[in-house]
Amino acid sequence: MTEWINQIAGTPEGARIASMLALSAALLHAIFGALQKGRHDPWVSRAAIDIAIVAIALPVVLFIAPWPEPALWPIFAGMVVIHIGYKLSQAMTYQRGAYTVVYPVVRGTGPLVTVIMASIVFHERYNLIQWLGVATLVAGILGLAAYNYRKLDVGRETLIPALIWAVITGIFVAAYTTYDAWGIRQAASPLTFLAWFFLLDGLFMPLFARRRLVALPRAEWRGLAIRGVIGAFVAFASFGSIMMATRIDEVGRAAVLRETSTVFAALVGWLVLGEKVGPARAALMALIAAGAVIMEFGAG
Repeated sequence: MTEWINQIAGTPEGARIASMLALSAALLHAIFGALQKGRHDPWVSRAAIDIAIVAIALPVVLFIAPWPEPALWPIFAGMVVIHIGYKLSQAMTYQRGAYTVVYPVVRGTGPLVTVIMASIVFHERYNLIQWLGVATLVAGILGLAAYNYRKLDVGRETLIPALIWAVITGIFVAAYTTYDAWGIRQAASPLTFLAWFFLLDGLFMPLFARRRLVALPRAEWRGLAIRGVIGAFVAFASFGSIMMATRIDEVGRAAVLRETSTVFAALVGWLVLGEKVGPARAALMALIAAGAVIMEFGAG
């Protein structure tokens, strides 16, 4: 598998596979965000998901994945720090703001900063058409956030802090996307990096939110555990897909395609949460999709 991944990296076949992986990650990430924002406190929901992630990743680390080479341990340390910052800022965002408002701000900030970071770190170069695609997608995402803000009836008193935290979270998204893409390229085996990523990344939040977990009524535990297991498998598929996409193709392109998750998030809100879409939101969602298409078309 590792040999095949190395062979397709940087090829047209690799680009096609990376695009499919990034779009899959977009759909799954929207579902993941809804799971964390759902019935329970976001801190508790994320802790439950991470407990399940650690439980599933541990046997893979111990019995399946090759042992990490020594050079990976400092990379893992940096990864843990960045992801802790991301999780804390994300929970602060969801705790203060309506999901349909803050989620697009997070996802709109991320791709623009990621494309800039990828230009610096990986020396990726984008043509005018690709930059037009990025601008179109970001405009659609932030426009969706502005529209949802205008329609918001509750929670306005905490929305300004929520939006600030959303921008911070978006910057962390860009940071971890770029850093993880660099990290997985340093590993001889992608499976090793992914397995240890999930194991180490999943340790912090259960410890941080342990008092909230203990204080939860026993009647809530079963539902939370089910949500945690579902969220864990969604996380494996979502984060694993985007990291593999960034290993075999340009980081910036993968990041832009992933942010079509905002469209999927709106669809989740409509189909699952009973929220209305309406012509204005539909048009903004179409703008987001158009930005991703332009980015792909510009890549030739």
